[in-house]
Amino acid sequence: MAHLPLAASWYQDQDFIRGLYIIAFALFILGLRMLSHPRTARRGNQVAAVGMAIAVVATLLDERIGNWGLIVLGIAVGTAIGIPAARSVKMTAMPQMVALFNGVGGGAVALIAWAEFRHAGGDLPLDSIIPNVFAAIVGSVSFWGSNIAFAKLQELISGRPIMLPGQRLVNAVLLLGTLAVGCALMAGSESEALFILLLVLAAVFGNMVVLPIGGADMPVVISLLNAFTGLSAAAAGIALDNIALIVAGMLVGASGSILTNLMAKAMNRSIPAIVAGGFGGGPSGGAGPAGAEDRSVRSTSPEDVAIQLAYASKVVVVPGYGMAVAQAQHAVRDLAAELERRGVEVLYAIHPVAGRMPGHMNVLLAEADVPYEQLKEMDDINPEFPTTDVSLVIGANDVTNPAAREQRDSPIYGMPILDVDKSQSVIVLKRSMNPGFAGIENELYYEEKTSMLFGDAKGSVESVLAELKQL
Repeated sequence: MAHLPLAASWYQDQDFIRGLYIIAFALFILGLRMLSHPRTARRGNQVAAVGMAIAVVATLLDERIGNWGLIVLGIAVGTAIGIPAARSVKMTAMPQMVALFNGVGGGAVALIAWAEFRHAGGDLPLDSIIPNVFAAIVGSVSFWGSNIAFAKLQELISGRPIMLPGQRLVNAVLLLGTLAVGCALMAGSESEALFILLLVLAAVFGNMVVLPIGGADMPVVISLLNAFTGLSAAAAGIALDNIALIVAGMLVGASGSILTNLMAKAMNRSIPAIVAGGFGGGPSGGAGPAGAEDRSVRSTSPEDVAIQLAYASKVVVVPGYGMAVAQAQHAVRDLAAELERRGVEVLYAIHPVAGRMPGHMNVLLAEADVPYEQLKEMDDINPEFPTTDVSLVIGANDVTNPAAREQRDSPIYGMPILDVDKSQSVIVLKRSMNPGFAGIENELYYEEKTSMLFGDAKGSVESVLAELKQL
C-alpha cells in the first residue's frame, strides 16, 4: 500500500509531461506542413488540433494547476461560443473571424501577464519580469489592434485611413510612454497601478497604430498582429516556464511573420510603409484618375458572353472578392464543367491577395470541387494569358489593374498583378463601377478588348450558363 501514491501520481512526473509536450509539438509542426497544400489542409488542421489537445492535457496534469472549477467553466464557455461561431461564419467573413480569434489570444496573454504579476506581488526575478512585461505590451497591442482590424473589415467603422492631427507624433509619444513604464517595472517597481497603466498605454497604442491603415492593407495587418500574438505567447511561456507556450508561440510567430512578408511582397508594399498608414480605403470609396468620368466602358449581355466562351479554346477564370461575396463558386464550377464538356480548356488564375486573405480563393473553389491542378498561382498563370482566348474576371479588381505596371503615380504601382490585359478578350463580371479596396479605377475596364457584364456574380454566371446550354 505504501507504493500506491507513487503509482497514482506517475502521470504528474515532469518527464512524462515533457514527453507529451514533445508529441504535441511534433503534431503542431506536421499540421503546419500539411496546411501547405489544399489536399492535405483539412487533415493538417485535425492533426494540429490533436496536438493542441495533448498539450492542454499535459498542462492540466501539472501539479501546480489549481482551481479546476474555473478551468472547467472557461472550457465550457469557450466551447459554447467558439463552435457555433466557427460553424456559422461565412467564407467572406473568415478574415474578420481570424482577426477576432487572434485578438482574443493576444488579450489572454496580456491578462496572464497581469495575473502573474499580481500573484507574485510584483516581486518577479529579472528573467521573469522582462518576458512578462514584453508579453503584456505585445499582447495588449495585438488585442486592441485586432479589434480595429475586425471593425474595419466588418465595416463597423470606415475602411478608410482614420488619422488624427499629428498622428505620428501621438503614436511616438504613446510608444515612448509604454516603453518607459515597462522599463520602470523591469527596474524593480512592484506597483500594480503601474502595470495597469502599461496595459492601458499599450491598448491605446494598438488602436492608434491600426486606425490609420486602410482596408486594402488590413489582411497584412491581421497577419502581422497574429505574429505579434505568437511572440507574446512565447514570452509568457518564458515567464511561466511553460514549454508548450514557448514552442507554440514561436511557431505562430514564425509562420505569421513569413505570411506577412509574403503578402507584403505580393502587394509590393513594405511592412513599415503599411504600419505608417496604408493606401487602401473601403470598398465603396475612392475616385479615379483625372478624366475618368468622361470615359465609357462597353457593356455586354449573357448571350454574347456565352457565344464568346463557346467558341474559345482556352478560358481563364480570375476569381476575386466579388465571387466570394456572391457565393458564386458553385455556379462558376458548373459553367467550367459545361465548357470542358465542349472541349474548352479552363484554368483559374489565383493572385496571392485575391479576396481578403491568402488562400481565400483556393478554399472557395475547393469547396466547389474545382480540381486542384486547375488552380494556377500568379507566376504560373501569367505566361498563359497571351494564348488565352477569354479571361473571365469575377470581382477581382486591384489585382488585375494594369496601372500597377504603367502608372508611376498610382498607389498600386509596382504591385505584381495578373496579366489579364494580355489575353485576347476580357469579360468582367461586376456589380458596378465602384473601385476596389485601393480606391482607384481599374484601367482594364476601359480597354477595347474588355466587356462588362453588370450584376450579381452568381446570377450573371447562371445566366451565361443557361445561354451556353442553348447553343
